Amino acid sequence: MATQQSPIHSGFGAATTAAEVIRGINLKDKTTIVTGGYSGLGLETTKALVSAGARVIIPARSHEKAVKALKDLNGVEIEPIELSDPDSVNAFADRFLASDRPLHILVNDAGIMAAPLQHDRRGYESHFSINHLGHFQLTVRLLPALRRAKGARVVSVSSWGHRFSPLHFEDPNFEHRKYDRWAAYGQSKTANILFIVELDKRYAKDGIRAFVVHPGGIVETGLAKYISQDELRAAGALDDKGRPVIDPSRDLKTPEQGAATTVWCATSAQLEQRGGVYCENADIAPISSKDPNNMTINDLKDDKGVVPYAIDPEAAYRLWELSEKLTGTKS
Repeated sequence: MATQQSPIHSGFGAATTAAEVIRGINLKDKTTIVTGGYSGLGLETTKALVSAGARVIIPARSHEKAVKALKDLNGVEIEPIELSDPDSVNAFADRFLASDRPLHILVNDAGIMAAPLQHDRRGYESHFSINHLGHFQLTVRLLPALRRAKGARVVSVSSWGHRFSPLHFEDPNFEHRKYDRWAAYGQSKTANILFIVELDKRYAKDGIRAFVVHPGGIVETGLAKYISQDELRAAGALDDKGRPVIDPSRDLKTPEQGAATTVWCATSAQLEQRGGVYCENADIAPISSKDPNNMTINDLKDDKGVVPYAIDPEAAYRLWELSEKLTGTKS
């Protein structure tokens, strides 16, 4: 039975940190994978999982950066991956599956935001390719290991920014419409949510439950590298001295606070027998009653929860079929 997209009043909140969520949880003998687990929110997620005793595999685009960031952590393995390259994704999956290890937790954290127009070698737009298609392919390829865990969770990092665009099935790669970097990002974040809705529907019977999260607005990550200081100030994310504004009540968080919802979805007993839902502030989020098409950006800033088009089951099924076609990956 589908989980209701409605808060369960977890006892946590906007200021909760990953360390607070993981307290008292034992992940000894558990194997986890965290894409992008060597920077920003991914690094904080890795730290929390390691602190609970988990073995964490980090698929990394930059081995050098990963080694430097993870040098003080025990129980971490670093493997190469390029999410926009299907051969690289398959090679990583093949290596992991060859180990015959169960996979208890998969966190799809890596991504890009508001990048200029770029395409992968297949001609797919970069946000859609990296944020969605690469993680779709990786997750589907790792299904045998997720089944082997006999109780696994998949957590994908989306964003409040899914409001910027629904999924344009007729033109996901901006071949026939003018490119807009925020629309491209928003479409990929909507895709992250739809993917989780369908993944949970298909594989809950195999003990695989799936969740998708909005971590909050966090400036102190590499995700904002394509955004100017002026844009960040205009959004209220930086003060007049260029310092990050931390105010969880306005969704402006530290990386430790931002990783809390991911860690909660990956480990909390409160989510047993649940899945296929969008979460924020370490709780299941409500459904937004507002229409993004009829709101200004200032109106949108105060909106919480998930927009209905991002959890539409028909769109979720349609995206799964399209993703299988575009990646050549069958589940």
